[in-house]
Parts: sequence; structure tokens; C-alpha cells
Amino acid sequence: MAVAVPKIKLYTNHNCPWAHRAHIALAELNVSFEEEIIDLWTPRSPEYLSINPRGQVPTLIYNGQTITESAIVATFLADAYPGKLWPASTDPEGPLVRSKINYFVDAYFSKAQGHWGRVLAAKSDQDEQAAVNAYVEAVSKEVEPLLADAKPFFGGSNTLTLAEVLAGSWVLRVYNLPKHGIVPASVLEGLAEKAPNFDRWAREVEKHPNVRCIWDEERILEGTKAWIAKMRAA
Repeated sequence: MAVAVPKIKLYTNHNCPWAHRAHIALAELNVSFEEEIIDLWTPRSPEYLSINPRGQVPTLIYNGQTITESAIVATFLADAYPGKLWPASTDPEGPLVRSKINYFVDAYFSKAQGHWGRVLAAKSDQDEQAAVNAYVEAVSKEVEPLLADAKPFFGGSNTLTLAEVLAGSWVLRVYNLPKHGIVPASVLEGLAEKAPNFDRWAREVEKHPNVRCIWDEERILEGTKAWIAKMRAA
């Protein structure tokens, strides 16, 4: 008997790094889905707010069920297609691997990502460099040790895991914005020097085609420059 193919619809925006997580997961899982772009610069329609009252992206409709919040969407997909992005719950090693991935993601986003946000929001060159230094130090202290066995991806995996799904869209920005002078190049120099495990891992992540699946570099660069200019003028 043939297995029914799930009906999946993703409400998204290709400029949003949070929504990007769902795209990485779906690309790596090779899952077909319908897509609807939500304009984040205009008020949300009543129709979309009836689906996601917060008006955020992504929203995943899976066989008629609504799942929201990017990390929850990505984790749901990892569980719905077990054994690809992280081990199935029936795998004896699964609980340990899943806990390590969860710890890594928490370490990056709770300890380092906030400093990256301050890099982008800095109102002066001095504040920007201070935030770069703080970001590099946080990655070096909190994240670097967790990638000692990355070969090339988390935990020695040769394919993307949920760790790369959840961090990949931000890694793209960290490793591409400096190349265009949008943030100081010292961030990449600092990571290479002080967090070599992270640097090796991140360079593999940012060039992976499934991480880059919706990456439009020119559009992202222009949008980021406009946002930074707005923040500095405020």
C-alpha cells in the first residue's frame, strides 16, 4: 500500500533568516511543498492573521495542522522525517545526540547571537568593533569546544543536521557581510584565530547548497545596508 504524501504549505519570506531555517530543513529532507510569500513590510492580511495571529514567518501547514515559530517548525520536520536531521527517537543513541544538538543551538543563540545583533545595530564604529570583539569571544568560549568533532558538520556528520538547519542562515550573514564591507572584516579574522573549529565548520555550512537554497546575496546585502543606515540614523 502506497504511503500518503503529506500536503505541506510554507508561508515565508526569503529575506527573513528565521524563515530561512524552514527552507534549509525542507531542502535537506528533499520534501515537496507549496510556498506563499508574506510581505513583511506591509500590514498582514486578515487571512494570514487568522492562520498566524502573530503575523510572523515561517508558518507551516502540514496536512492541515498549523505549526509556527522557526525552531519549532524545523524540529517538527526533523521529527516528521526521522533519521536525517537528527536521530529518530527509537535510536538508542538518539537522546544523547539530540541533547548535544539542543545544547549547541542554545549556546550559540543565547551566548553569541545577541552580540551579532549589536554589531548590526551599532551607532558608531567604536561600538561596532566592541560588539565584534564580544561576538568572537562568545563564540570562542561557548561554541568552539562543541565543534571539536565536526567532520565537517555537527557531531562528525557528513550531512547537515538540525544544528546547521537552525544556525545556517545566520552563518551565511556572518561570513558574507564582512566580504562586502557591511561589517568589519575583523570578525572573520577573529573567528579564524580564536575559534578555528567554528571557522572550519561555518565555512562548510555557508557554502552548502541547501543552506544557500533561497539566499539572494544582492538582495540581502542591500536590505541589511538599508536597515543599518536606519538604525544609525534613529
